Amino acid sequence: MTFNVEKIRRDFPILKREVNGYPLVYFDNAATSQKPQVVIDSIVDYYSNYNANIHRGVHSLSQEATDAYEGARKKIQQHFNIAQSNEVIFTSGTTHSINIVANGFSQFLKKGDEVLVSALEHHSNIVPWQMLCERTGAILKVIPMNEEGVLILSEYEQLLSEKTKLVFVNHISNALGTINPIEYIIEKAHGVGAAVLIDGAQSCSHIKPDLQALDADFYVTSAHKMCGPTGIGMLYGKKKWLDKLPPYQGGGEMIKEVTFEETTYADLPHKFEAGTPNVAGGIAFGVAIDYLNEVGFDAIAAYEAELLEYATDQLLSIEGLKIYGTATEKTSVISFNIEGIHPYDIGTIVDKLGIAVRTGHHCAQPIMDFYKIPGTVRASFSFYNTKEEVDRLVAAVKKAQMMLS
Repeated sequence: MTFNVEKIRRDFPILKREVNGYPLVYFDNAATSQKPQVVIDSIVDYYSNYNANIHRGVHSLSQEATDAYEGARKKIQQHFNIAQSNEVIFTSGTTHSINIVANGFSQFLKKGDEVLVSALEHHSNIVPWQMLCERTGAILKVIPMNEEGVLILSEYEQLLSEKTKLVFVNHISNALGTINPIEYIIEKAHGVGAAVLIDGAQSCSHIKPDLQALDADFYVTSAHKMCGPTGIGMLYGKKKWLDKLPPYQGGGEMIKEVTFEETTYADLPHKFEAGTPNVAGGIAFGVAIDYLNEVGFDAIAAYEAELLEYATDQLLSIEGLKIYGTATEKTSVISFNIEGIHPYDIGTIVDKLGIAVRTGHHCAQPIMDFYKIPGTVRASFSFYNTKEEVDRLVAAVKKAQMMLS
């Protein structure tokens, strides 16, 4: 079947709008994706027709909401090939998911233990582990990267030892688009008895991870990067780990029995889901997964690879433009600068022409420090973008270069 991008674009109402008098070109998909109408409709439908709290009511609305919410959990389980639905924890997003694990491991680490993070991480996969090390006396070590934006695996192997207790790596770099060899990273970490958390925030809109095949101990992601709503995400954890970790928050829903003398905790997944959840968000997360699977991840990957190749070639035709992150294995993200021009200034001018890109350090300051730059212009593409939009970006960047030189 031919990939019909124009038909797909009609599913996204925001793509019809104008910005500063120009048709919107949205190239900030690594920050958040746009939402198809079916996802938007699912949120409206919940609040319009069966808004109720879940798991607690015997009345019909509560039962309908519970069924839809738990149905979404089942969709997530099936999509990621997770062994049991109770290994899927609903969270507010990737950052929340990571902090649950970091908080829990405070009980298991001691002074002198070592945890590894990669040089390619988002701040959300750095700061919680720094805080964990401050609390426990564990030592944070960094898997280095090279000029291409690729992790140096020989250095990773040397860092691993019997002291290594945890390894944290993103599946795909949000700043550079590098796809990390997580299968190898997981295998080597397990070889020394370490647990592994994979940050999948940037990967799940492009590829379909098989979590049983990957054998990661934890995998986290956010719905809003996957055409779903903000404020909802997933923590996957192997049951053996989730059973060991203490609850992150106390309150309603996460308890089995409460007295003033003692509280016992609910079974998974409710042990980690205190309080009234984002019911509409959870349901819409499931709808977004259905939508992406209908488009098809093989088709998405093939089209985005074509778009990435085209955009790379066109941008490199601009004199003085340098791309950061040139891994052989990368997804549809291009971070670039033009010699002598601050990235913020380029971003400001292309915005005036209706084009949304991200500028700055992209919550990945260590990467920018490695390259000795203040930040980059980042254009990140999705399956609803087009080559014609890339042409508009290239023309806008050339105009910015002319104005700012």
